[in-house]
Amino acid sequence: MDGGETAARLARPFQPRENEIEITLPDQDLRLAYPLYDLCCIKLHGKAASASDAGAHPAEEVETATGEKFRVQVMGREKYPLGFYGLPIDRDSPFKSIFFTFHGVRTQPQERPIGNILRDQGLIDEQTMNLTLLEQQKLRTRRVGEIIAEQQHIPQSTIDREVDTVRGDMGRVPKNIRVGDILVAAGLVTREQVEEALSTQEKGKKKRIGTLLIEKGLITETQLLSALATKFGLRFIDLENLEPSPDALEALPREVAVRMRVLPVEVRGRVLTVATSQPTDPTIGDNLRFTSDLQIELVVACSEQITQALESFYVKTESQVRDLIGELSEAAEVENEEGEDSQFNESDSQIINLVNKILIDGYKKGVSDIHFEPGLGKQPLGVRYRIDGVCQVVHKISPAYRHAVIARVKIMSRLDIAEHRRPQSGKILLRYEGKKIEYRVEITPTVGGNEDAVLRILASSKPLPLNQMGFSDSNIEEFERILTKPYGIILCVGPTGSGKTTSLHSALGHINKPDRKIWTAEDPVEITQSGLRQVQVHAKIGFGFKEALRSFLRADPDVIMIGEMRDAETAKTAIEASLTGHLVFSTLHTNSAPETVVRLIEMGMDPYNFADAMLGILAQRLARRLCVQCRAPYTPNRAEYDNLVHAYGEEWFAARGMPAYSEDLTLMRAVGCRDCHQTGYSGRIAIHELLTTSEAIRAGIKKGVMAEELRDQAIRDGMTTLRMDGIHKVFQGITDLNQVLRVCL
Repeated sequence: MDGGETAARLARPFQPRENEIEITLPDQDLRLAYPLYDLCCIKLHGKAASASDAGAHPAEEVETATGEKFRVQVMGREKYPLGFYGLPIDRDSPFKSIFFTFHGVRTQPQERPIGNILRDQGLIDEQTMNLTLLEQQKLRTRRVGEIIAEQQHIPQSTIDREVDTVRGDMGRVPKNIRVGDILVAAGLVTREQVEEALSTQEKGKKKRIGTLLIEKGLITETQLLSALATKFGLRFIDLENLEPSPDALEALPREVAVRMRVLPVEVRGRVLTVATSQPTDPTIGDNLRFTSDLQIELVVACSEQITQALESFYVKTESQVRDLIGELSEAAEVENEEGEDSQFNESDSQIINLVNKILIDGYKKGVSDIHFEPGLGKQPLGVRYRIDGVCQVVHKISPAYRHAVIARVKIMSRLDIAEHRRPQSGKILLRYEGKKIEYRVEITPTVGGNEDAVLRILASSKPLPLNQMGFSDSNIEEFERILTKPYGIILCVGPTGSGKTTSLHSALGHINKPDRKIWTAEDPVEITQSGLRQVQVHAKIGFGFKEALRSFLRADPDVIMIGEMRDAETAKTAIEASLTGHLVFSTLHTNSAPETVVRLIEMGMDPYNFADAMLGILAQRLARRLCVQCRAPYTPNRAEYDNLVHAYGEEWFAARGMPAYSEDLTLMRAVGCRDCHQTGYSGRIAIHELLTTSEAIRAGIKKGVMAEELRDQAIRDGMTTLRMDGIHKVFQGITDLNQVLRVCL
């Protein structure tokens, strides 16, 4: 990693299908996670999963991006998305297996000649291969005189006679005289014709067997490149129906791509995938690493497809939104010096294109909300994205277009464009690259006769497995335990946008089996799962959560999920359902798990019924995750450490086995890079607080004790509070204290 080699112990078994490895450094207990995108190879003392299969595979030399070379047997049966296993040929090697990442490999040529690969693929036969090899050998030994005789239609005997004349009695041509010079002096050819022959000779010496086979029409360029991809251990891709990602096109300047005749395809973490038609050129990967400052994974594609893609996609994607805004600003300055925008309307093609591109741009960047905020007077219309829970200004549009842009959003949402005094709610449905994207729209009147538009992006998604939800080991074990119960109620609580729906769907996915009937009522349906009977509620027609719940109870359910308990009647019915043999899930807007109990009792729930029904309450928040590409280790000072101890709770810090202060203590801090837009953060991590029932907790609920008493009892029973769980993740290098305190009271 970072151009060097680090010795470490695996913190957990290495899983090649995952995109990271967890290790502990010597003399340290801290677990560190490194993405595979940052590594060239992982040398393991244990054998790979199917080491017994390796004997059937030929030896290959693998050279990593750091210049290190290994002779290994590549295991063909184990295919992973980010790399491959190799078994060292040297029996005295201290390592039994090596996992190479694709982007960390500079070359991996098979020792099999390309002719043999083409033959083995059935593209040529043995005789054709031998004849072509013979022709290649002739080209490499061809003399200049023979080439001139062929190109200029001069008899070979004439050339031999002139050379014999110069040779004379010495029996040889002097070293300082070339055959070309003799023929020029004899007036048989010009100097330019000699240079042409020398060029042909040089090209013949370099001509490869694949090129000869193409010239003879025996194979196509596609077939040759596919065979070369096999030889060098690279993927061969068809660019015909493939569209490069905007991030990839931004990562490599157009002039560099055109000069090197390559096409950037996609960016994954710190790895840029690039298509080339010259897999035999070992300098391409090194030059691209230097230019892009990224790890490079080369793939092979046809040269004609690369040329066409360069012409098509770079022109299509360069700063489209900024260009449109620039064009609109220029038009506004020319046509509308008074600042009036009456002549600009929502049906103008530029307005339509601009709004569409902003909506798609937000979706592609993983934005949760898009804010259109008109300024007062001549102030611009601001566009902000909420990324990882934080708003960022991304565009400023001429004030001449503010009403037209908002009106366009209203039209797309099927709202009343003539209404400017009252709030309106609607939705926009778009399709992009075959995916359905829903935007939930809220229009709010603001001062100056303006209206703000806020769009929440609800892209169709799939549930995450529980082991990818960021649970601590103790929390996931306890959560899975209560999910096995046949009846009871499980609540997920937290503010809007804290991932409650995602967590509930992960829980449902964990228990979604053919022998269980699962009903869900949601508003809206954001995540779909096969096997679930999912219902979209419509409050406007009198079909809300309580109506859906009553219907479910007559529809033979085993499991019921109610998107939100918005009123006392829904909550009461849900608790009663959980006491009559049903497993019930729902959400609530409360700050912590103990506060949820008090809130429900205050809503009029019977404390005895709720105490018997409750299986668990999962409170959660989403904290910004440190960018794995640029986060940097550091040793905190004593004051920082004391802040962590205080935030965790001094009485529990040591009791829960948290690390003591020392000069070797290492945390991670935000730095900022291109991948995270210089913020130091990328993505979010869930922080959890799981309250499960014990005899003491049930007794407290029935007595109606305060939330603080329930919290203290739950901690004594082993509960980890939101702050505690967040600080655990600080010590794991996933986030920092500021982000934990930002989302946890």
